[in-house]
Amino acid sequence: MTQTIVNILLFLFVASFLVGRLLPAKGVRTITTSELKKELGKKDVQYVDVRTPMEFRAHHIRGFQNIPLHELKKRAHELSKEKEVIVICQSGMRSTKASKLLKKLGFKHVTNVTGGMNAWM
Repeated sequence: MTQTIVNILLFLFVASFLVGRLLPAKGVRTITTSELKKELGKKDVQYVDVRTPMEFRAHHIRGFQNIPLHELKKRAHELSKEKEVIVICQSGMRSTKASKLLKKLGFKHVTNVTGGMNAWM
């Protein structure tokens, strides 16, 4: 009986952890690559690609600046907290993490591109 309760609690903990990692952060807008195409070139928008420099050099969208995810926290000062930030990566996983980080750092308007560069091509 006690083991069953422990197993249930462990399952609930793991499930809530996974859901929290996969869902977008509160206040983060999500768009598709089709919607991104319509938004490219907007004034007062910052476009950030959080892939590695090698991935970025191989293929990127014009107008995006490369700030790899592992450097984002220390380089966030390069971005305005008042302007919208649109974030992309290869598949959407790193950009989801980056979006959550930017919200925690006080950025007001953060948008994540679902599907990333895989969906762009």
